[in-house]
Amino acid sequence: MKNKVWFITGASKGFGFEIAKAALASGDKVVATVRKNAQELSARLNNEENALVVTLDVTKEEEVKAGVNAALYRFGRIDVLVNNAGYGLLAATEEATDEEVKKQYDTNVFGLLNVTRAILPQLRKQGSGHIINISSLFGYLNSAPGFGLYGSTKYAVEGITEGLALELKPLGIHVTAAAPGLFSTEFVSTDSYQSSRQILDAYKDTVGGIRTLVTTLHGNQPGDPVKLANVIVKLANSENPPLHLPIGKDAVENFRKKTEQMTKEVAEWETVSTSTDH
Repeated sequence: MKNKVWFITGASKGFGFEIAKAALASGDKVVATVRKNAQELSARLNNEENALVVTLDVTKEEEVKAGVNAALYRFGRIDVLVNNAGYGLLAATEEATDEEVKKQYDTNVFGLLNVTRAILPQLRKQGSGHIINISSLFGYLNSAPGFGLYGSTKYAVEGITEGLALELKPLGIHVTAAAPGLFSTEFVSTDSYQSSRQILDAYKDTVGGIRTLVTTLHGNQPGDPVKLANVIVKLANSENPPLHLPIGKDAVENFRKKTEQMTKEVAEWETVSTSTDH
């Protein structure tokens, strides 16, 4: 199919906004979801007739279903789902409250599942489609103290993606976990990540250092989000897309570090690990 219909969550800024722009520029149609200020996003997308901005919160299943119905009413199909909505939590595991952790998972994991479940019936009916789940370099290797809980949500996204791929391949539906490294988006701005309310002195030399680093990182990340958006458009048009796609030199490096680390550990402990059969 030459022209596709995209459904992109968290499209008000960052990756979601750039992917929406890139998809529209390629001649495709886009359903862009936001939690608020839909008219503002429509204006930023030049009120394109090929764009539909839908207000929904991915953590609210009924809003998600209504948004999907609106998309189908307007465009008749959905070809590419980009599960992009999410945010970061900066906290040592001990510092984070139950409420803070649940909120993180509600958006990054359960919200992704809400949208995926709502759209899958249409993709199955079509016998085609591509689900692109936005993961993270922290979904490969937890390389920064304080982002372990956030990273754990992206580990979940990687696992969900692998399971979906097995289930959906016979149905003609592709699935990819796209894992960006550090890009100059607003992810490390105070609007896009949250720090735990509790800060413990015991973690000042680990998580504390990251808290300091984050304040200087905003705007200085190596990746260009416009280029990432072009990669995602290319991915959506691939006939044989990958299951895992690290994006950015740092993401590729994290992937390689993780595989090397695990290979080394398994080899060192293999005699013990394989000594458990009857």
